Amino acid sequence: MDHSATKATGQAMTEAQHFDVLVIGSGAAGLTLALQLADKARIALLSKSTLQAGSTWLAQGGIAAVLDPQDDCESHIHDTWVAGAYLSRPPAIEHTIRNGPDAIRWLIDQGVPFTRDEQGYHLTREGGHTHRRIIHAADATGRAVHETLIRNALAHPNITIFEHHIAIDLITRRKLGLKHNRCIGAYVLNHQTGHVIAFKAPTVVLATGGASKAYLYTSNNDGTTGDGIAMAWRAGCRVANMEFNQFHPTCLYHPKAKSFLITEAVRGEGGVLRLPDGTRFMHKFDSREELAPRDIVARAIDHEMKRIGCDCVYLDISHRPADFIKEHFPTIYERCLGFGIDITREPIPVVPAAHYTCGGVVTDQQGCTDIPGLYAIGETAFTGLHGANRLASNSLLECVVYGRSAATHILAQSLDALDRADCRLPDWDESQVTDSDEDVIISHNWDELRRFMWDYVGIVRTSKRLERAMHRIHLLKQEIAEYYSNYKISRDLIELRNLATVAELIITCAMQRKESRGLHFTQDFPAQAAESADTIITPTNFSWPDSIREADIAEAPINV
Repeated sequence: MDHSATKATGQAMTEAQHFDVLVIGSGAAGLTLALQLADKARIALLSKSTLQAGSTWLAQGGIAAVLDPQDDCESHIHDTWVAGAYLSRPPAIEHTIRNGPDAIRWLIDQGVPFTRDEQGYHLTREGGHTHRRIIHAADATGRAVHETLIRNALAHPNITIFEHHIAIDLITRRKLGLKHNRCIGAYVLNHQTGHVIAFKAPTVVLATGGASKAYLYTSNNDGTTGDGIAMAWRAGCRVANMEFNQFHPTCLYHPKAKSFLITEAVRGEGGVLRLPDGTRFMHKFDSREELAPRDIVARAIDHEMKRIGCDCVYLDISHRPADFIKEHFPTIYERCLGFGIDITREPIPVVPAAHYTCGGVVTDQQGCTDIPGLYAIGETAFTGLHGANRLASNSLLECVVYGRSAATHILAQSLDALDRADCRLPDWDESQVTDSDEDVIISHNWDELRRFMWDYVGIVRTSKRLERAMHRIHLLKQEIAEYYSNYKISRDLIELRNLATVAELIITCAMQRKESRGLHFTQDFPAQAAESADTIITPTNFSWPDSIREADIAEAPINV
């Protein structure tokens, strides 16, 4: 590819890089914000792999927004509130849903090729929605959005893209021993050259996605390792509601599929769930049957698989006309056909898989975190929109809405007035570390962590399982901290360190919630509490393992 990312990643840079805004993450949220700011600021946009490798690219279903005259914002707000198990924050819902139509129009102006029919843009319906309000590009909406935003970002002279660059940690004034705390940059590893570079910017934006890779089975790619959440936590930001991990009910069950997602829209267009003998079962769990919210459907599938001891259940849309299936779900049809499954004639074997992180770094409606100069948007952030369970297709909507509102807030801060030269960023110090000849430790710890998270902190939980998971994570974090202190870093080590951090946050939040609500279901507290409350934790009240360095604890704020 002939673009600025090639130039940036092709250099063995070691000197600090200076920009107006550093965007860590290259999905829908990060690209939206970068494009909104690029006419007024110099942007560095980091992608820890190729630009196309993020979760946005994999999103199939679509984007929820009120675009039909028969629909209204109040209905979308109500559906979000119900799906979130009455834990969503009303200001976040209002902000997102009422700004949704403008966000879609902006995407259309950017050139996103949404599917049209004789009435205009085709709208489909997904679980939890009372109206058809999902605008989509066939069954590859994320790819269509991502391709469009990437193309526009590459064409903008003020956006410099750094592929294969992964952030290690944020740099704050507090960490440098200075007054008036502010985020002023990040240390970043170019994992093609092995060099660590300091990126300096008066504004830093975390748009790194979620943390579903903490689980053994996930619908997402290898990049969803909770990097932004872990970095913000280590810098002193609050996190919230990490116990609410959404498991997508229907991922293709095939040894070579690598957790290929079967979009919610298949059920929205009439797909039904069946046991291996062909029996339907969703009517036993919810009156909405296959159109119930994801947490209910995933839990129902998990229950039935354990009850009869089967490896998977089946999603059947073969009763719809073959031409309809091929037109609406071309990607799924071709992918399944490649595995020998003709979805126009036979059902699709499916299982639940970790899919979406509803919690994250605490922000306001402009994406501001607890640290001045640091923003978090998209799946990395906890805005309060999703509550205890995300409503289908509200995720890409949140990325675009909050990417735009954070950009507006950043511009209002007057970037020209921010001091860019008040301190020098220290170089990354590798004088005390050596090359490792035992990388097997990283792969072993990675596998162990994801397996016990799946077994102990999965779709159905108990207090005993959570206690076991916490004990295991403390031991793992000690090993990881020792390894991190003695050997040169790599992408695998950075991601393992971050996964261990977010896993501990997930377990901690789950242990604090003494009820079952939305995505958090525990057999010890099966009822939903009369009053709802978010689980908000800060670094100052967290139970740090002995292996954590005192400098990391000292960086946490006294009063957040």
